[in-house]
Amino acid sequence: MSLNVVNLVGRAGSDPEIRYFDRGGQVCKLSLAVRRRSRNNDNPDWFNLEIWGKTAEIAYNYVKKGGLIGVQGSLKIETWNDRNTGAQRSRPVIRVDRLDLLG
Repeated sequence: MSLNVVNLVGRAGSDPEIRYFDRGGQVCKLSLAVRRRSRNNDNPDWFNLEIWGKTAEIAYNYVKKGGLIGVQGSLKIETWNDRNTGAQRSRPVIRVDRLDLLG
């Protein structure tokens, strides 16, 4: 058995950006700042969010920079080749299945 579930609550680090596709789909991307439960760490952890479908439209219309949101989704790793160096790069992305508007 395997499990890939991520639950986060934090503040939107940017206004959402949405992209529409010819076949009728849409994807919304934004960043999320989440504070750790630590007394000596004031810097948040940053996560890249990817939201698809009708939930993407809701995020685009209602989430604003600094707004408090909760998300549930799965972790995926995006990989690509750097245009300048040709080196392989990667970054973690949370593919959101559920969005809760908290603020």
